[in-house]
Order: sequence, then structure tokens, then C-alpha cells
Amino acid sequence: MMGSRLLVAGVLGLGLAASTVSAAEITGEYLEARTCDVYTGPCFANGEIGLTGHEAVLAWKVDEGTWAGQNLTGLGVALIVKSDQTLAFGGSFYVEPERVESVVVFDNKATAAQQAALLDFVKEHAPKLTREIKRVERAPISLTNDHLSGKGLFVAGKLAKIETRGMKKGDCVCTNEAVFYPPLATVENSHPAYTLEMAFDGKGLDRNWQTINKRSAFQATFAY
Repeated sequence: MMGSRLLVAGVLGLGLAASTVSAAEITGEYLEARTCDVYTGPCFANGEIGLTGHEAVLAWKVDEGTWAGQNLTGLGVALIVKSDQTLAFGGSFYVEPERVESVVVFDNKATAAQQAALLDFVKEHAPKLTREIKRVERAPISLTNDHLSGKGLFVAGKLAKIETRGMKKGDCVCTNEAVFYPPLATVENSHPAYTLEMAFDGKGLDRNWQTINKRSAFQATFAY
């Protein structure tokens, strides 16, 4: 436990130092899934608000570029989130959770300096989700998106996973579906996807979860 706290403190300290460095151009892929539907109808969203959607997994994979003075090409990072309310910071319903806790998972290929830059990157683009980081982890990270088919796959070792497919005609239940909540991070070209599985099995949040078969994911890209 003490070692984990020291790791958190060390990485957070490096992140503060990295934040003082100007960012360069960086591009890549993004995949997100939650425990509530993001593509849904008003009646379904109204039934879930406040009750579900307290958890989420966000994942980034850098295709090319630098951030905070570090070359991050090929590296991934993930943010695992738990809140006391539905994570709904925009869209048709707006909720302001009192407490949001998170775990950051760094690509195990990243150096200490690259981890600090990745942390700064995540804080910059998901500020409301990184106010209370409980733990940092390292794991082999892979993320692939096929935006035409909607197929996406993110894996962080045995800690976290997102698998998606494209939306199909049968996924519309009330025929009044729309994107009710925007992505939780600052991204581009976002579109909803169907979550086949989203899971977290790790420490730091006093909770693990697995969600299957929900209209709860986003595929996107980023370029800054």
C-alpha cells in the first residue's frame, strides 16, 4: 500500500513539472464506454439518470506526436472512473457529481518521463475526471478502432477492456434515439458504438464491474 502511494505521489509530481512545457502536435485514437446508454431515447435516459452510469473507462492511443516535450508515439493510456452520480457533464441531462475518483493506467512501455507527459495529457483533456486520482498502474495497452464498422478493442492487461461493434437497426428500440451525452474527454470525430463488453478488474476504486450489450460507447480521434 505504501509503495502504491509513493508511486502515485511520484507520478503526480512529475506531471506537475511536465505541465509547464508547451505541447506539440499529437494525434491518435480514442475509445470510451460507460455503464449507462449514451445513444438512447429520452424515456430510457430518464430511467437511468442518477441510477446508472457512475462508472466509465476511457482510453487513448497515440498514433504520432509529442506532448509536454516527450515523444509519445505508439503509447497508450487509460482512465478508469467511478463517480457518486451519473457521469453526465453535457447533453440533454446535466449532472455535477460531488465526487469523482479515478485510476490511471500507463502503457508499460512508457518511461517515467513519458508517464508524466501522459498524465498531463489526460488531465488536460479530462479535467473533471482527474481531480482525485487514487492509484496509478502499468500494463500492456492496445487499442484499435475501425470507424467504418464501429469495431473497437481496447485492452490494458488484465485490468480493463472495451470491445465494441457498430450500431445496427435493431439497436433502436423507441425509434427516437439520439446521442444523449457527449464524450467525457475532449476529442474529435466522435460517434456512438455498441458496447459488447466493458470491464474493470483492478484496485483503487473499491469497485470492479463488467457491462455487456449496451449502447454506451464512443469511438473518436484526437489531434491537438
